[in-house]
Amino acid sequence: MLDEVAAGDPDAAQKLLAVLKDIPLLDLTNEVGDLATAIMESGLLPPKAVRDALHIAVSAVHGVDFLLTWNCRHIANATIMKELESVVRNQGFELPILCTPEQMLGE
Repeated sequence: MLDEVAAGDPDAAQKLLAVLKDIPLLDLTNEVGDLATAIMESGLLPPKAVRDALHIAVSAVHGVDFLLTWNCRHIANATIMKELESVVRNQGFELPILCTPEQMLGE
């Protein structure tokens, strides 16, 4: 989802893309699409949050341990995490730990 990185301030985007160029990208497989669909169909996220569901799904399908985000509305949201974990498990995957960078660093 490099298009998100490329959006916004062009100078900042260029710097971020340079940092990310050597980091492998995770594939958007059929399993990712199916899990994102299940997340959206659960009603836990609003219709406009499809991209957020994809972030969660790609992380779960590829066995990522932590998904760091500043998105506390739809991703690192304690009020939906238990139900979200159930949706992901019902599809055969484990939900990564969803947290902000500050939470990860213990600040």
